[in-house]
Amino acid sequence: MLPRELVDLMRDLGVFPVVVGTIDGEGSVHMTFVTWVYPIDERSLRIAVSSKSRTAENMRSTGRVAVQIFAPDKCLTCYGSVKEILPRIESIPFDVSVFEMSIESVENSLFPGSTITGIIPFAHTGNIEKMVELDAKVMKALKSKDL
Repeated sequence: MLPRELVDLMRDLGVFPVVVGTIDGEGSVHMTFVTWVYPIDERSLRIAVSSKSRTAENMRSTGRVAVQIFAPDKCLTCYGSVKEILPRIESIPFDVSVFEMSIESVENSLFPGSTITGIIPFAHTGNIEKMVELDAKVMKALKSKDL
């Protein structure tokens, strides 16, 4: 399970950067940086990605995912099953799908004598106003109780 304080932090910050790992049908690993993630509770995460991305294709085909979360004093890797719960967020002008992960196990990925001092810093580039609007629409879909 995810620690409750991490769930609260992820919810409070809105967009929260994580690394998502998937595999394809032949076992090739794919990693991607994602900021559209929302913890439903300590045992499930919702993730939004481009519908045609390799990440989405891999999650659809294998039903497996790993999510690595970096937060103060934590580097946790969550492993579990995943399913697509919304093929397309209608309010977005391009195809974005929502997946829900059921967390089966969580491991501490820090090596002894190390710590994480904060959240992965990132910044939008390009049209900031449009990115903030897009983030708000995607996060609204991830938080929806209707999915």
